[in-house]
Amino acid sequence: MDWNRKPEKEMLDIKEKNGVVWLEFPALAEIGMVKHGFSTRLGGISQGEFSTMNFTFTRGDNPEHVKENYRRMAEALQVDERRMVLSWQTHTTNVRVVTEEDAGKGIWRERDYQDVDGLVTNVPGITLVTFFADCVPLYVADPVHRAIGLSHSGWRGTVERMGEKTLKVMREEYGTRAEDVVVGIGPSICQDCFEVGQEVTDAFAEAFPTADLRQLFYEKKNGKYQLDLWKANEMIFQEAGVAREKIHVTDICTHCNPELLFSHRAVGTRRGNLAAFLCLEG
Repeated sequence: MDWNRKPEKEMLDIKEKNGVVWLEFPALAEIGMVKHGFSTRLGGISQGEFSTMNFTFTRGDNPEHVKENYRRMAEALQVDERRMVLSWQTHTTNVRVVTEEDAGKGIWRERDYQDVDGLVTNVPGITLVTFFADCVPLYVADPVHRAIGLSHSGWRGTVERMGEKTLKVMREEYGTRAEDVVVGIGPSICQDCFEVGQEVTDAFAEAFPTADLRQLFYEKKNGKYQLDLWKANEMIFQEAGVAREKIHVTDICTHCNPELLFSHRAVGTRRGNLAAFLCLEG
């Protein structure tokens, strides 16, 4: 596999088991408290534009193929697919507190919730699952209170500070303190690939009034801007109290690796979805 990686970023590990390939943060693995991964397009049975490891049921893929993909990923990560819990993403900053009663929702049982872009839990063995094709996955692990959070943050979620809101729910539910957590900002579109218009940069300028905006975007000759969602989410976690050395930023861009990762900007809507997985070990 020929990965296009970004220099000066956290080097993610590439893992493989029985043909299933996923990405992993060394810093999260070193905690010894969680199992986690970010999927690739490799190792599933989906076909055509969904090939091969697609995790969404909503784009026209064969549902049985999608379920088999979950089974294969669960086996690779050594988690129970019957206790996976899926988000229902609509670019909100709503965070759901996941309990044992939610086990299996989204795959084996109907979800009784909508408009949920973030999930948190302190239940061992529950695997949180969120979906991506350029947006930013946010992994949060609290080794002190043994709690985890996993959230989806596109540009709208980033403007609305999804990372901070995930921490807030974890603090309210589990007593999580920002200074204790380890954060992973996962594979997503990089600044070099993310062109946006004036309305988006205006929203970020308003949301980050004290920031040096040159850290977030730069203007091009065509009047468009290149936006750095990785840096924006890093700022959000730092402003929320997370130490910089505990924030780990991916070195892999979805758009730069279209043969290995699904990218909305690269191929449009006829595609599958990647997924992030985070499980608290028992």
